[in-house]
Amino acid sequence: MEIERNGGAGENAPGTQPPTPEVAPGVTPEAAAASEASTPVAREGAPARPAPDTSAVPGRVPAPAVAVADEIPVMSRPMSLGVQLEMARLHPVELEHPKALYRTVLPGVMQVPADYIIAAARKSSLWPMTFGLACCAIEMIATYMAHHDLDRFGIVPWPSPRQCDVMIVAGTVTKKMAPAVKLLYQQMPNPKWVISMGACATNGGPYTRYDRVLQGVDKIIPVDVYVPGCPPRPEALIDGFIALQNKIMEERGRVG
Repeated sequence: MEIERNGGAGENAPGTQPPTPEVAPGVTPEAAAASEASTPVAREGAPARPAPDTSAVPGRVPAPAVAVADEIPVMSRPMSLGVQLEMARLHPVELEHPKALYRTVLPGVMQVPADYIIAAARKSSLWPMTFGLACCAIEMIATYMAHHDLDRFGIVPWPSPRQCDVMIVAGTVTKKMAPAVKLLYQQMPNPKWVISMGACATNGGPYTRYDRVLQGVDKIIPVDVYVPGCPPRPEALIDGFIALQNKIMEERGRVG
């Protein structure tokens, strides 16, 4: 009791040395003191100090953050009944491809517009009128021969304008012959088409300087296809027929 009253033998007694902390072997007192200073000590009743952020330390790779929800697969999570009903209501409807009755009864039938069938029949049964005006008519006659054989295209020559639907103006059209060509065109039934064969029928050709030669048959009748040449070969006339067939199919909705 006497010692405590005078503060002699206690911790704070003057002249006494504080006890030396126990230091692990191999660790100096200075290193131990520095370690204690750097270690955060939480006081009672005070919130814990957050750990220092080491992500900004150069050379150190931060550990990936793993959420607790990501550890559980989505498909394995329990799904409530309401969610299941909502998913069933939002499921897309499976559309059925209905077929017409004739497609069900006759599956091999193809549906096409009526004007397509009519135009295909017209282009595959062209009847040119057989008349020639000049030397281009010789090439036209050669086109009808067996070497080129226009019959394979459904093209059949016909001598009467009452049943023809194609006029081939093959040669020079003079002003004296122009009324006859115009009359033959008017006698042809509709629909009808005109092919201008050669340079003379197109713009007068080598006779364009003569005033008695018509400067193109399109001055008196409409022309659908122009075949250049003086005279054009049979292959050129065949190409003109193919161009006319394509035009018939393209204008199928506008031709009566």
